[in-house]
Amino acid sequence: MPTRFFDHGSAIPAPQDASVNVARDLPLVESNKLRRVLLRSELLKKAKILEGFAYATPERNRLIGTPGHEATIAYIESIIKSYPSYYTMYKQPFEMPLGTGANLTNNDVEMEAFAVGIAPAGDVTGQLVYVPNLGCETKDFAAVTKGSIILVGRGVCKSAIKDALGSTAGAVGMLVYNNVEGNLDGYSLQKITTSEGAYVPAGGISKADGEALVARVQAGETIVAHISTTTKVTTTYNVVAETIGGDHDNVIFMSGHSDSVAAGPGVNDNGSGTISLLEVAIQLTAFSVNNAVRFAWWSAEEEGLLGAEYYVTEAPQTELDKIRLMLDFDMMASPNYAYQVYDGDGSAFGESGPAGSGEAEHEFERYFVQDAGLNFTTIEFDGRSDYGPFLAAGVATGGIACGAEGIKTVEEAAMFGGQAGVAYDVCYHSACDNASNVNVGAWIQMTKAIAHMTATFARSFDLLPPKSEQVKAKRMAYAKKMSDKATGALWGV
Repeated sequence: MPTRFFDHGSAIPAPQDASVNVARDLPLVESNKLRRVLLRSELLKKAKILEGFAYATPERNRLIGTPGHEATIAYIESIIKSYPSYYTMYKQPFEMPLGTGANLTNNDVEMEAFAVGIAPAGDVTGQLVYVPNLGCETKDFAAVTKGSIILVGRGVCKSAIKDALGSTAGAVGMLVYNNVEGNLDGYSLQKITTSEGAYVPAGGISKADGEALVARVQAGETIVAHISTTTKVTTTYNVVAETIGGDHDNVIFMSGHSDSVAAGPGVNDNGSGTISLLEVAIQLTAFSVNNAVRFAWWSAEEEGLLGAEYYVTEAPQTELDKIRLMLDFDMMASPNYAYQVYDGDGSAFGESGPAGSGEAEHEFERYFVQDAGLNFTTIEFDGRSDYGPFLAAGVATGGIACGAEGIKTVEEAAMFGGQAGVAYDVCYHSACDNASNVNVGAWIQMTKAIAHMTATFARSFDLLPPKSEQVKAKRMAYAKKMSDKATGALWGV
């Protein structure tokens, strides 16, 4: 199936006049009116629905390629399709190899391992060679010999880079060990292809097992590893919807990811963002818009932002140029929350986004303080979630979050309540991330912030730099700067 975009003049038929007139007869959207119709009860009801999708399956998760995630996609689709006079919708398919099983022995001793998605299936044997410095540069592989299996830590760059560089150096397989506690079930190389080389079979192991193997190799022990992995190719989908009304050459783009990790239902990560966007999309249908509003629910974020990456890769530059601002929402309901705003202007962490990113940050901050009477804190604009590929492409981006595995500080506890010294979400990427793992008070506030930004930019882009050749040139220069850097070291691990 070919990729489609919202070109109302070609790829997707123009809306019928009757549909346009329906939207025109509605009152123009206003932030306070959109916010006030959002209900906690609807958020919680939908949280139970997503939890039910997970718990109705043997996997008890919403990982891509599972019935739980397929049910999630169908649910989103069914809601958007119930507003045929307001939204145009399509599903964007893409294929992804998923790991289905792995067996690992080291000197004939069995160890727990998981197949790494995107890496090919295979059955390989070789001497373990430790790769220092996390294996993000060619020089790190100087000790790799032909027929060996590399042992490398997760982090800094995507595992695809490590695997491909190892393959180019002569390795026949890779063991990647976690950089946090827990296994690597459901992990992937995080890039479909890479210019560094072809991929070899890969297994993922725990941090403790990896560090123990590193110590043995560095002590001079010869370890012969045997990795046997199986995979399956699945087709998964981004769900993209756009208002029929509004200027389609000037788009406000609101997004979040629909999938979970293998460990659990993923109700906070990122059922919460999925549901917040659905609620805003539903309530927006009572209003007209000046600028088109596009919603996207990305697939395979947990495998390396792959759905968003695929969308950006497939989109022609003319399509990306229509996006005045892309905002992403991942983890809106963390139990030990903080209201976090991405540092779009670079004033806190030094890495600013393309023109418009700073203005998005400032409007989030203004909203929290002046409209909602809430504190906020600023977090690094590091491309960790689905805004990353858009950021790298020179699109103005921004977003908010409630916090993941990071630890809440004493200062943040004073600002937001909760417990200092405890993770924002103690159930991050684990089985207990279910419908009980949400702070509904924080969730409704974050959903209202999403509604505010939707309404504000659906009315006008006056807060952003004017759409001009100069601004476009700045965006393109930003994208070139990103491509000239070590891309893997920037976006996700």
